[in-house]
Amino acid sequence: MRAGSVLLLALAAPLSAQTVPVVTPPPARQPAATIVVEPAAMLIAACDSDGDGRTTRAELSACIARSFADADTAHKGSLGYIDYSDWALKWLGDRNALPSPFAIDSDGDNRITLAELQAQFSSLFDRFDTNKDGAATRAELVTIRSAPVPQGDDGKRGHRRPSQSR
Repeated sequence: MRAGSVLLLALAAPLSAQTVPVVTPPPARQPAATIVVEPAAMLIAACDSDGDGRTTRAELSACIARSFADADTAHKGSLGYIDYSDWALKWLGDRNALPSPFAIDSDGDNRITLAELQAQFSSLFDRFDTNKDGAATRAELVTIRSAPVPQGDDGKRGHRRPSQSR
């Protein structure tokens, strides 16, 4: 039998006897974000106590006071930076979420008082309340980017791959 005959026999074999590789497409990635929410904005939105979709300055102030009291388990009237990181994990979603304790600790005593936390969130409230009507709406709390936020291979920012050098 010649080589050409073998090829002809292989082509003539029934399709069921041939193995056809199945190519599956890679899973679709979620599109890059063009709308993002800062952790502080998520907290401000969660402070909407009457559920009307608007957080007033009074609602925010009461909510910050409740969250501070929850974190001040020793009832010292202030939080150390470790206590603040526990507060940030619970209320902002991550221990390193902004605002940082250094931005809040206005007197530099390494302690955060309720007044300092209230002042920081009052400043943030002023930034988010773009129409200056005294309430922050969901639309004001989201940030719309003109370009998608870049994402790494695993979607995490700030993490190096083991092969990368410093």
